[in-house]
Amino acid sequence: MRWDAQRLDLEEPTTLPGMPSIRGLLRSVQVPEFPGLTFHEVRAKSALNHVPGESAMPFPWTINPYRGCSHSCVYCLSGDTRILMADGSQRNLSDLRVGDRIVGTEKRGTYRHYVETEVLAHWSTVKPAHRVILRDGTEIVASGDHRFLTGRGWKHVTGSMSGAGQRPYLTTNDSLLGFGRTVGALDACDDYRRGYLTGMVRGDADLKVYRYARSGRKHGDVHRFRLALADREGLHRTHADLTQEGVTTDWFDFTPATERRRAMTAIRTSAAASVARIMRLTEWPGETTTAWQRGFLAGIFDAGGSRSQGVLRISNADDEILRRTGEAFAAFGFDAVLEDTGLTNRVRTVRLRGGLREHLRFVHLVDPAVRKCTVDGMAVKSDADLRVVCIEDLGREMPMFDITTGTGDFVANGVISHNCFARKTHEWLEMDSGRDFDSQVVVKTNLADVLRRELSRPSWKHEHVALGTNTDPYQRAEGRYKLMPGVIRALADSGTPFSILTKGTLLRRDIPLLVEAAGQVPLGLGVSLAIWDDELHNGLEPGVPTPKARLDLVRALADAGLPCGVFLAPVLPALTDGVDDLDAALGAIAAAGATGVTVIPLHLRPGAREWFMAWLAREHPELVPRYQQLYARRAYVPAEYRTWLAQRVAPLLTKHSLDRHSGGTARKVVDPVITSGVPGDPEVGFPDGSLPTGGMPGVRPKSELASVLRAGTAPDEGDQLTLL
Repeated sequence: MRWDAQRLDLEEPTTLPGMPSIRGLLRSVQVPEFPGLTFHEVRAKSALNHVPGESAMPFPWTINPYRGCSHSCVYCLSGDTRILMADGSQRNLSDLRVGDRIVGTEKRGTYRHYVETEVLAHWSTVKPAHRVILRDGTEIVASGDHRFLTGRGWKHVTGSMSGAGQRPYLTTNDSLLGFGRTVGALDACDDYRRGYLTGMVRGDADLKVYRYARSGRKHGDVHRFRLALADREGLHRTHADLTQEGVTTDWFDFTPATERRRAMTAIRTSAAASVARIMRLTEWPGETTTAWQRGFLAGIFDAGGSRSQGVLRISNADDEILRRTGEAFAAFGFDAVLEDTGLTNRVRTVRLRGGLREHLRFVHLVDPAVRKCTVDGMAVKSDADLRVVCIEDLGREMPMFDITTGTGDFVANGVISHNCFARKTHEWLEMDSGRDFDSQVVVKTNLADVLRRELSRPSWKHEHVALGTNTDPYQRAEGRYKLMPGVIRALADSGTPFSILTKGTLLRRDIPLLVEAAGQVPLGLGVSLAIWDDELHNGLEPGVPTPKARLDLVRALADAGLPCGVFLAPVLPALTDGVDDLDAALGAIAAAGATGVTVIPLHLRPGAREWFMAWLAREHPELVPRYQQLYARRAYVPAEYRTWLAQRVAPLLTKHSLDRHSGGTARKVVDPVITSGVPGDPEVGFPDGSLPTGGMPGVRPKSELASVLRAGTAPDEGDQLTLL
């Protein structure tokens, strides 16, 4: 929004080269994780910005923690890069999703430790590729902008000693930090499955056939298979593997939980054919394949293995099982030792040596069902040889992926990797963006303190305060500065209703705070979902969280019991305004649990127009005349197109229960026939859930708002809500 909100409201001015005077400047910084961006950290004099009374916006106050936007990134790693999950398993970077629990690091005193963290955002695009090769055999394909943690700090894959490209970069004198070389799990096959069953059944099951006399019958043959475990994951895998082999088993509760022991669940069968089949499946093979040995190690580990206090062991009393376990370890190059402590039950232990490096290689190689190799809290240290051998320019572009995490880093192919951010090539949904908007970000570092002071004034009337109306409060800079938790607490503690509009999945971090705030004050939450088509999204919004990631955010808010209205915006004429496209998007929005939706066609203000038309001419030249006609006179589509789009959208809103209806949770503020436009235009409303409800002071009644919205007057340049 432009009005009074354009004031920075800062303290004394300071002049910077290439920048206008900035009041209250503390420092200007350029940090490696945001190449191309300058952060101007300031002390603000005011936090609240007043919306002029003549504006049609349904809120009188706004807060803008940032000026400018860092909402983009450099996409860093190839999609097959293996990311360490919180449970010790691995997953391809391309397959991660917002909300996944993975491993990052944090400094505790003088040492860095592994900690559990969350994926907050996930993106993809195409970038020139480089291969980094380490002495232990680790290989990682990354963009030149990506950074890894070395013994001498964070370093980019490529750089130079001087000039425009000057920055710390990897050389053969560097060693990366982490545990190093890792492997991918083998896809399940017959040999792997039978190896797993052999290890699990021989290691922990009761499998026997015996005979006793029974009166009135020729024989009393008893066939028994029973497997009881406290870890249900291993039980589920065994049940599934047996089912695939044609063996049906029944579930039952084996023993209840006590103060000292967990409850145990079991599977069983007493069918003669089934027991005979299990015996054949778990016979020792004459010759073992690699897949069988992997499966056997996974099964015997699930049956009798553990990892505690930095020791990974497999225990058993059977000589043949212990011998086979040792042979399988040796086949994969593991250093294992058999330990006999002289127990009367003859239980002995095969212990794997090599520390975390080998423990994780074992877990990733054999893929046990029961994860017993978490690293949370462990210090980052390893004897792996992670010296850089070479960095190869692959001479081609490849799909690249990146994530944002709560710790700012993650573990990729066994080494510590930084979240990667950079200056965007465009921010076309920020309709008032420009070069300075993209590259110069003003950060109000004392915002929460100033806001609390303003909200405590006797004159404060607890009117609706909106965030996200100009720049996204959950842009990537928020991951660095963490201003929003203080803002949310200040508003809630003061009894001030508020709303947030974002496209940034970083909001997920603050869901617990928002749930707490919702118990104190009315609040509204809005998420903008620009493009449903993945190909168009990659072309137009490579630096913005994917539609699926934003839908996952909507779903997380709904699951937390919070309201969330969705702006399906912008709809692109002749590109995303087809019935199938709109139907798919609205269906997904409804399924995610949105409380309302507003559909808005593209509008092209100066700056955005030039960028978008250049893209259109390159990618869809046949549509250029159509767009020139639609946007010939102004930034908005003509009323005829808005009417046509509204008529197309209306039945789809009804189909997906997103229109106005009594008793439902997904209701429209305005009739569906007037849902297309730009918020602030005379023909648009805000979706249900995006504004606080409850008759708060300063919120215009719907009847009054409707009369303003339908008045038919063109919106002033000041009455703009930037769709994030």
